[in-house]
Amino acid sequence: MNPTSPIGKLYLIPTTLGEMNPEDVLPHTVKRAIDFIDDYIVENEKTARKFIKSIHPEKVQASLKISTLNKHTEKSEHNSMIQPCLQGKNIGLMSEAGCPGVADPGAVIVKIAHEKGIQVIPLVGPSSILLAMMASGMNGQSFAFNGYLPIDKGEKKAALKNFEKLSNDKNQSQIFIETPFRNNKFLEDLLLALQPNTHLCIAADITLPTEFIKTHRVSDWKKIKVDLHNRPTIFIIHKT
Repeated sequence: MNPTSPIGKLYLIPTTLGEMNPEDVLPHTVKRAIDFIDDYIVENEKTARKFIKSIHPEKVQASLKISTLNKHTEKSEHNSMIQPCLQGKNIGLMSEAGCPGVADPGAVIVKIAHEKGIQVIPLVGPSSILLAMMASGMNGQSFAFNGYLPIDKGEKKAALKNFEKLSNDKNQSQIFIETPFRNNKFLEDLLLALQPNTHLCIAADITLPTEFIKTHRVSDWKKIKVDLHNRPTIFIIHKT
């Protein structure tokens, strides 16, 4: 690399949260970025190409150079993925759904970009975590995203009890996700572990036609039937 050559930029490109018209949730800046970017780092090449085609049908698919970043990617591959930027090319980083770098493996690429002096440019798009928090009616001044809880039943119950106490002690809303096919079981675990007066928000299929967002006390949720199977869902609890 010529030391005087310009360095490319890393664009964080948001995607939709499911099957829908991208224009409903994404600004025109996303299409403009895709117009001039040919190098991409994505979770799944097939769905990434489908998304690019949906938002920019005129884009020549053969021009795309795509690297895959997921749980199977070796750490030794990370640095090579960012190399196009050091050669003066722009790179687009995309999540499978929503915003890259948030509850997403792309964060490791963003970290490397900062270490190498590459400018990181986040583009506006939907984040299920933030949208659920906005719609929950809970504490938007203090909240924490905790990701996945342990699979073991005993450990999960203990974790929920601890987060419920933390919420009460710090007046802090606690956010969780679960693998979609385990959602119904996770809801059962929540209703068994949490105190009756703890508030629980369930936000499923955010931004989609089937969107469901409700906040109730645990005691009230026990009277409500909702099927969350295979529906991307955010769970938020708050104990006061």
